[in-house]
Parts: sequence; structure tokens; C-alpha cells
Amino acid sequence: MHEVKVYDNSGKLKKVISIKALHIRSKKQLDTPALFLKNKKGRRSWSKSAKDQAKSETQ
Repeated sequence: MHEVKVYDNSGKLKKVISIKALHIRSKKQLDTPALFLKNKKGRRSWSKSAKDQAKSETQ
């Protein structure tokens, strides 16, 4: 993995994301992938809650 350079629209360097920060982000993404969804309007939970499981069992 390499460091990432972020530029603004005019081509000036905004920030540099270090390798360490990228590793931390990838670990977070593996633990909770729902945090990094781009379309958050129609997102579904990755695991069913206890209420949803109880409803499906009673029906």
C-alpha cells in the first residue's frame, strides 16, 4: 500500500494520507462495512436486529 495524495480542483496538494491511516481505515472497513457505503439512503443493516429476528420467527 502506498500513501495517497489528495489534490483540489486547481491542482494544489490538499493533504497526504499516510500508510498507517490507510491501514486503520481498512481495519475499520472490515469490522463495519456499512460505515463506508456511498448511498446511505437505502442501506440495509448487515446483521438482523433481535426485533427483526423475533418477528420473522413468530410469523
